[in-house]
Amino acid sequence: MTRSMTAFARAEHGAAVWELRSVNHRYLDVSFRVPDNTRALEPQLKAQFKDRVHRGKIECSLRINTGELPVSLVLNEPLVKQLSEALDQIQSMTGIEQRGDAISLMRWPDIMLAENTGDQLKDDIISAFQSAVTALVAMREREGEELAKLIEARLKDIETTVDALRVETPLIIKAQHEKLHKKVSELDLEVDPARLEQELVILAQKLDVTEELDRLLTHVTEVRRNLDAKEPVGRRLDFLMQELNREANTLSSKASASKTTLKAVDLKVVIEQMREQIQNIE
Repeated sequence: MTRSMTAFARAEHGAAVWELRSVNHRYLDVSFRVPDNTRALEPQLKAQFKDRVHRGKIECSLRINTGELPVSLVLNEPLVKQLSEALDQIQSMTGIEQRGDAISLMRWPDIMLAENTGDQLKDDIISAFQSAVTALVAMREREGEELAKLIEARLKDIETTVDALRVETPLIIKAQHEKLHKKVSELDLEVDPARLEQELVILAQKLDVTEELDRLLTHVTEVRRNLDAKEPVGRRLDFLMQELNREANTLSSKASASKTTLKAVDLKVVIEQMREQIQNIE
């Protein structure tokens, strides 16, 4: 399946909110923007991409929604002991025996501490990241399908151009032969028929682009095969674009008619359009 390297995904779970952005890159390059107290999770998070993403520069940004953080109340025991000792001292100094109730004591500033539940936050971060990676991969696949459709349309353009050149090439060769015969007649020269025939054969060979057309179609078939492959194919497709362009250049150099030259230019334009799209493919 063709996958794009350009995608965006956002996912949240509990207190964790992830945003993942993926762009073109020769290799897989994953970077994290996370709070310092969560950096220990990076190796575990990066492993989520294994066997799922092979190329692309991916920026992973984590935001912690503090309002969603689970907390637990913890008694500030040192402060309780200090307050109790202070009350005992007040009683001994004043003779007042009433110490007050526990509820009143809990109203004392900092007597109860709110402590983040670290394990729950870790689970939120990992769960949200897993969802974000899944969404990113899904978007890369959707984008890849659209890219494959665009490339397929251009492959059909190449086939149409090749079919037209197959029809025109014999006519061009015939026209060149007639042109050469006409020049010989106009010059009124004595020409060895065998030598003239030999020259005509050489001319026909120079003008014949059958091999180039056959190779163009072979490369088109190989591009289609790679578009259907399950593994990453971006680099192979890029190589095939170079091969297609080489054949188009050869075709252009052999062209002896303006129509052939224009069609060779059209081929180069289509190939360049495909190459630009393929830069986005994993």
